[in-house]
Amino acid sequence: MAATTDHSSLDDCQETIDYWFQNPDLLKSALTHTSGANTRQNSNERLEFLGDSVLGLVTCEQLFARFPDYQEGDLTKVKSVVVSRKTCAQFSRDQHLGDFLILGKGVDTADVPPNILADVFEALVAAIFLDGGWDAAREYVLRFIEPEIERVASQAIASSAKSQLQTVVQKELGSAPRYVVLDEQGPEHDKCFKVAAAVDGHVFPPVWGRNKKEAELMAAMNALAEIHSQPIPYPPS
Repeated sequence: MAATTDHSSLDDCQETIDYWFQNPDLLKSALTHTSGANTRQNSNERLEFLGDSVLGLVTCEQLFARFPDYQEGDLTKVKSVVVSRKTCAQFSRDQHLGDFLILGKGVDTADVPPNILADVFEALVAAIFLDGGWDAAREYVLRFIEPEIERVASQAIASSAKSQLQTVVQKELGSAPRYVVLDEQGPEHDKCFKVAAAVDGHVFPPVWGRNKKEAELMAAMNALAEIHSQPIPYPPS
């Protein structure tokens, strides 16, 4: 026998996601896992299929506009992180969608698997698209992917900072930057490091990082900023 949900639960869900359906049956379908449906036709599988495409299109639109210099391969890599299954599951957790899922008795409602959480987010995107159209679905999706795009973009910039610094220093000074550990704190298993980039005796503004790799990347960003007369992203504390 399929699990059921009442109108108050649907109302709570709509309040949580900050979207009110003209057709609440679409929301109910989006929340219905195969284990809680009478038939697979009544589950959220078809909505998940549509939602995956809507989510992908909104994301591609944003990436295309935001990164005009990126080629197809670069855009694909960023997209794969921004809308990964892991990320979609986290979007569901952020909204507590697991609390509203319609599941069968064999599924542990206290610990909903990540794949089910990812599915319900995609299904919900499709339900909003069918209920309110493209603009409503786009607005909903952007709430979640915009911060994720910012995070991925920041990481991409940081990961290339060391190579950028080396290129700039070698071109202008004919030497290579070094990364100097100025201090370290914390127990052996959880140390933080204070690192600065140095070139020919000049030490750029140092920065604390949770590990040496992170500290070196941030130190490189500080050095690049100073070289280009820009505000330092990680001022010494």
